[in-house]
Amino acid sequence: MACESSFAEATLDGLHYKVLEIELHGDSYRGMPFVLRSNETWIKNNTSDFYLDFSRQVTTSTEDGTAGGKGTAKAFLETIADLEEDAQRSLMHRFNIAADLVEQAKDAGKFGLSGLFVWMRFMATRQLIWNKNYNVKPREISQAQDRFTDLLQNLYKSYPQYREMIRMIMSAVGRGGEGDVGQRIRDEILVIQRNNNCMGGMMEEWHQKLHNNTSPDDVVICQALMDYLNSDLDIKVYWDTLNKNGITKERLLNYDHPIHSEPNLKSDQKAGLLRDLANYMRSLKAVHSGADLESAIGTCTGYRTEGEGFMVGVKVNPVNGLPSGYQELLKFVLDHLEDKSVEALVEGLLEARAEVRPLLCGSQERLKDLIFLDIALDSTVRIAVERSYEQLKNAAPEKIMYFISLVLENLALSIEDNENLLCCLKGWNHALSMAKNSDDQWALYAKAHLDRTRLALVTKGEEYHHILQPSAEYLGSLLGVEQWTVNIFTEEIIRSGSAASLSLLLNHLDPVLRNITNLGSWQIISPVEVIGYVTVVDELLTVQNKSYGKPTVLVANSVKGEEEIPDGVVAVLTPDMPDVLSHVSVRARNSKVLFATCFDPEILSELQRNDGKLISVKPSTTDISYREIAESELLDANSPTAEDNKSGPSISLAKKQFTGKYAICADEFSDEMVGAKSRNIAYLKGKVPPSVGVPTSVALPFGTFETVLSDKMNKDVAQNVRHLKEKLSHGEFSALQEIRHALLELVAPTDLVKELKEKMQGSRMPWPGDEGQQRWEQAWMAIKKVWASKWNERAYFNTRKVKLDHAYLSMAVLVQEIVSADYAFVIHTINPSSGDRSEIYAEVVKGLGETLVGAYPGRALSFVCNKDDLNSPKVLGYPSKPIGLFIKQSIIFRSDSNGEDLEGYAGAGLYDSVPMDMEEEVVLDYTTDRLITDYSFRNTILSTIAHTGYAIEDLFGSPQDIEGVVKDGKIFVVQTRPQM
Repeated sequence: MACESSFAEATLDGLHYKVLEIELHGDSYRGMPFVLRSNETWIKNNTSDFYLDFSRQVTTSTEDGTAGGKGTAKAFLETIADLEEDAQRSLMHRFNIAADLVEQAKDAGKFGLSGLFVWMRFMATRQLIWNKNYNVKPREISQAQDRFTDLLQNLYKSYPQYREMIRMIMSAVGRGGEGDVGQRIRDEILVIQRNNNCMGGMMEEWHQKLHNNTSPDDVVICQALMDYLNSDLDIKVYWDTLNKNGITKERLLNYDHPIHSEPNLKSDQKAGLLRDLANYMRSLKAVHSGADLESAIGTCTGYRTEGEGFMVGVKVNPVNGLPSGYQELLKFVLDHLEDKSVEALVEGLLEARAEVRPLLCGSQERLKDLIFLDIALDSTVRIAVERSYEQLKNAAPEKIMYFISLVLENLALSIEDNENLLCCLKGWNHALSMAKNSDDQWALYAKAHLDRTRLALVTKGEEYHHILQPSAEYLGSLLGVEQWTVNIFTEEIIRSGSAASLSLLLNHLDPVLRNITNLGSWQIISPVEVIGYVTVVDELLTVQNKSYGKPTVLVANSVKGEEEIPDGVVAVLTPDMPDVLSHVSVRARNSKVLFATCFDPEILSELQRNDGKLISVKPSTTDISYREIAESELLDANSPTAEDNKSGPSISLAKKQFTGKYAICADEFSDEMVGAKSRNIAYLKGKVPPSVGVPTSVALPFGTFETVLSDKMNKDVAQNVRHLKEKLSHGEFSALQEIRHALLELVAPTDLVKELKEKMQGSRMPWPGDEGQQRWEQAWMAIKKVWASKWNERAYFNTRKVKLDHAYLSMAVLVQEIVSADYAFVIHTINPSSGDRSEIYAEVVKGLGETLVGAYPGRALSFVCNKDDLNSPKVLGYPSKPIGLFIKQSIIFRSDSNGEDLEGYAGAGLYDSVPMDMEEEVVLDYTTDRLITDYSFRNTILSTIAHTGYAIEDLFGSPQDIEGVVKDGKIFVVQTRPQM
């Protein structure tokens, strides 16, 4: 009965609200309708009563921001949630509501469309109620679908940047159709019953459901009936098909028109029912299954079927503009769907996709029919490849590589921004060509493209997770979707596509290639024998400022290359592949930390299972062994020795003073004026072989920054910085970013501008101001960013770790003209992985060197060269970096602090070097790169790099860490420092 209850006042976190608590006894209550009254005003939900569904288990995420809809089109998702109750009445209501929301989703951008997709996906996976207390004709459902997909088609035409997401939405929704398309579902079941004398029992109950509430479940029920008939009426087969596709006995009973009975058919009905149900399946799939290939082909190529009771007089015209011979190609595909060997089928499917792609980019009138055809072709490729897994297990590497290229092409055809995938595809085709021509480098080359392809999949997965997962979590919490479904939402999207098939093939080929190339299961970047407690983390970045109280072996799933190694860590083991000469790799070697990449997922999983255990780890040249040990062994290893008691070098900074000059040229460089970076480059000038270029340099010396900050014209900035330093001294580390931001407001004193101009022009360097005031402002901003990098989080915490006085750290700025490089390289004149002093080790990237030393994914080309035979470099690995950085002729301002290259402390790389102009990111195609494809050219460049390293090591008389570039075959060295 009805009753009236008052709300009570409540407060949470300062927010006042009203609450009404109702305690229910038992679980038989389905829900509660209600209205609200405020004084004498009655409030309803539009024109209806409010309704609270007690069967809905509302879940909320505990992750920061997710429960509040961070990273989503929050208002749009809340609109969907508000309309969900009405959408549950029938699929017709849901599709009509979705159609009404298309424009709003588009206006909310990619997050709006992702929200619409999440909603449709929840529906397609039966997480939402399809029908509740409402009878609807099948043709009304198909018309609502048709309206919805028409609107999506229009968006697909007008907004190319959203095509991938719109395609995903359409894959979760059936095609639908106007007029008799949906009506056939209603009419043809009656014909089946009449022709096969099955008017009662389960068939009649199914007919009643179909008559009023047809849904995608009917496709499964029809298939279950056909499987049951084909199994000589084995009822277990009927239930297996239903359950495998998510339809339980409870679900059948919960339909508005429930199906209570099991099929109870006779053998003499088998032939007729199988024939008629197969035809009926075409009608069901035409409405409900966007990814059904036969239905999609029929819709695009046209058909007219006459027959007794089925599709009578139904005519579908072919889509205009199909390529010549396209119908024959699609017929070939249909004829070979069940072939045991799937290679020809997959080739045909891909040819069909490639030929239809130009039409998908146009304004075809029946575009959505082509989209559904493409979705169906894509899905069939995946199914066919999955069917071939067993055959590929013992296949030759070339066969696996060919299948990888096929699946990669299929994935590229499904993605709009596919330049990187296409470059990967060209790489695989080139590797196959090398293998066929018996090139002894083919496996090493294929391994690089395997790594790049795997990296592309990871990047795509992260993109999907960023766009989809927050919407899934927020909308899932609003709609009461089961939490396990929400948790794996993005993972299931990826697993249901070609990316999952591709990943399996890559995982199968990887150990094969590593065996051929003798790479082993590990790459040892910093070989140190250690003992420590295993700690598993997702990202090294998230723990880089943490301090571990006991020796720790970090097993980190992600290492980008620019992180710091936390205090207390004795080893970093990762499946990620940072460059051997990246920042984190150099840090590991300098700090005597074991650092290694593991290529074998099983070994990595075994390590992760040792979380919390104490292990001893011993590296060899290409492998790592480890064992669990007792704590007594750790105590023995840590017992003090005479060697331990020797005091290490005292690390301190000498305070630098301003010498009265804002700018100096190279012949004025001294340790009182500039850091080692500037002094070393000046020392090289005129001493290296004539074939090696050294950029002309000038510098803003130590003390310039402090003098500019103390200038009266910058007093407001200085006062702000003093205040922020005070905050920093009290542990408010957010002040670091605020200081960096504040320093960008500095104004350049007139004398600084004048002196820098004189020194640059006197050294025959271009003066930015000659191109206009704006160009000087760009240069001045770059200088300020270099100074501000003194307060980078990584740099600040690093100095604190070794107790260096941050106030004494002075920043000179080395000014050089940028050589717009074809390639950049880093040389270590002692092999850092093995410690072999007779070997030079180097890495080379296309474009600027920032992709090598910075946090850019993928690996560089790596090689070693024996110092006794500098003309015979040996390639260890080909490049897998997808991105190269390029820049026009410009000026770079390099950090050059007094905190770099101190004995016992490597400050190099902690501070920023900033070019005046922005670099351009270019997706790299290695199949057209002479360094990769031309053996003679590669050998010349690599041996020249090795000769340069040897000469500079000889010049300084000690091992060197050298950075340089290659331009038109000529070597330029931009900096060198002692190799630590």
